[in-house]
Amino acid sequence: MDNVIKEGKTTAIVAYLTMVGALIAISMNSDPKNEFARFHTRQAFGLHLVFLGFAIFLSNWYNEYAWYGLYVFYVVLWFYGFLGALNNKKQEVPVLGPYFQKWFTFIS
Repeated sequence: MDNVIKEGKTTAIVAYLTMVGALIAISMNSDPKNEFARFHTRQAFGLHLVFLGFAIFLSNWYNEYAWYGLYVFYVVLWFYGFLGALNNKKQEVPVLGPYFQKWFTFIS
C-alpha cells in the first residue's frame, strides 16, 4: 500500500492545482491506474466544479457576503484535501467528499 501512495502522490497533488490541474491529473492517472491518485483526483475535481458552479451562479446574483462565504468554504475544503494528499491520507473532504467519490466514477 505504501508503494501505491508513493507512486500516486504527484498526481494527487497536481489535481488540487486548479481545474486544469484536475484535468491533467485525470490524464496522468490513465495508465497505470493508481487508487490514491484516483481518490484525490475525484475530491479535487469535485471541489473545483462546485466552486465554479457557485461562482457562475453568484456572478448573476451579486452579494458580497455570499462571495466571501464561497471563498472561505472553498479554501477550507481545498486546504483539507490538499493536506491529505501531502500527508499520504485518503481523507474525504467534509460533507461533500463521499458524494464526489460516488458521482465521479468516470475518473478511474
